[in-house]
Amino acid sequence: ELDLARHESNCGHIREQLQQDYQLDEAAARGQNFAELQEMDLAALQRQESRLTLQIADLGPINAAAIEEYNAVKERSEFLCKQYNDLCTAKENLEAVIAEINSGMTKRFKEAFAKINEYFAQCYVKIFGGGTAVLRLTEPDNLLDSGIDIDVQPPGKKLQSLYLMSGGERALTVIALLFALLSYQPSPFCILDEIDAPLDDANIQRFADFLRDYANNTQFIVITHRKGTMECADIMYGVTMEESGVSKLLSVKINAKENE
Repeated sequence: ELDLARHESNCGHIREQLQQDYQLDEAAARGQNFAELQEMDLAALQRQESRLTLQIADLGPINAAAIEEYNAVKERSEFLCKQYNDLCTAKENLEAVIAEINSGMTKRFKEAFAKINEYFAQCYVKIFGGGTAVLRLTEPDNLLDSGIDIDVQPPGKKLQSLYLMSGGERALTVIALLFALLSYQPSPFCILDEIDAPLDDANIQRFADFLRDYANNTQFIVITHRKGTMECADIMYGVTMEESGVSKLLSVKINAKENE
């Protein structure tokens, strides 16, 4: 009975040691495979125990909050991974939308550029009475980032860049381009603010005749100081100051005056 009590006491002590040192109960300990250890002699077991004890000591003190910290970090990591995956998906969707928009813009720009180029050539011939004018892309393979050069050939002159032309020729060329844009995207009325200022008398007459023909489709409000442009207007408004600091508006219907 004494031996039985002693053995039961030893068993209880071993169970407590299993639980404290290895976090194992008796059933879990019996489930372990100790076949390799059973084949070792006592000295080998003691050497292995010493080696394992040193390795455990090298690990340092146990961090009791490690499991909670690991769970918190794991939860944070999973949240960030989810956020990252959402951002990657959003990025792919945005890139797809941008690619689709760029494709549509490229197609529309190509079509618009071709039509405006055609209108530009027609307007240039009407204003100059001949010659050729071409809009040229600096980067034909990259339409959305390409620049645009203007190559023109006035009547009786060689093909040249816009920068090599005289001031009047350059102004008329820009006017032709403006009306080419207006031809592509018509407007019910258009305001021109001293657009004819750089033109000489001969070019003023060309511009006035062109403006008169174009006025069949668009109403123009022209601010000008040039007589040639005024002569092509249907109605002329003038601002005068008969008294100091007092402005007065005058209007003349030119067609009605001519009929009288």
